[in-house]
Amino acid sequence: MGSFASERWRYAKSLAGRVAEFSNPRSQGPVFHFFSRSKYMSTLKPTRRVSKHHKLKEDRVVTASSRIIDAASGNRNVLTIAGIAVIVLIAGFIGFRQWRQVQEGRAAEAIAEPVRAYEQGLYREALDGVAGSTGLTGVISRYGSTPTGNLARFYAADAHYKLGEYDQAEELFSDYDKGSDYLGASAYAGEAAILQQKGENARAAALFEKAADVFESELTTPQYLADAASAYEAAGNYSKATSLLERIKDDYASSQQARDVDMLLARVEAKAESR
Repeated sequence: MGSFASERWRYAKSLAGRVAEFSNPRSQGPVFHFFSRSKYMSTLKPTRRVSKHHKLKEDRVVTASSRIIDAASGNRNVLTIAGIAVIVLIAGFIGFRQWRQVQEGRAAEAIAEPVRAYEQGLYREALDGVAGSTGLTGVISRYGSTPTGNLARFYAADAHYKLGEYDQAEELFSDYDKGSDYLGASAYAGEAAILQQKGENARAAALFEKAADVFESELTTPQYLADAASAYEAAGNYSKATSLLERIKDDYASSQQARDVDMLLARVEAKAESR
């Protein structure tokens, strides 16, 4: 009986030791650690599931980006050529401006002598040049695209006109780039005078009227209006002639042309009534 009790006591003690050993984490071995990690991992945030819609959206973005990159790569040569073309155009424009400035300076030097001859009444010398100097014709040929070359064209037209060379004068007056200034009005009037000499009175009248309107002046406008009225009268357009003469009377009453307006109006009215 005593030995049996002792045996049971040793068995109970041994069983208690095993329980204590199992409850100690440091002595539980790999099985315990597996369950411990599984329990710990179960407390983490679960992995987010990617929906089909989101995945499709991401695929579209990737596809679009890829297409843009492919397009840029494919058009690289085109973009390079376009960039080079822009640079060439800019460089060409700057070079052209510099060239024009150089040409303008040379034209200003070349025109000095022929203008001096023109002002002295030496019209042939002004056109052809004197003692090896360049005349107006040469200035036009070399520098006609510059402002000074255009001015030479006006002087040359008037020189030809004064020499009685009307065809050359008409061509140069027509080619002259006319502005809204005194010279522009004079060029219209010069061309009109040549046409009037050729008997083209209707065209001459229109150009005289344009000369009067393009540059208004107390000195030149009444004269051009009177010339236009005379050309309209010669062309048989008496109503237009009367209108311009009345304009001189009303707007330029103090001008020299206004002194003879009443007489001219009477003559035009008489012609109109006798038709």
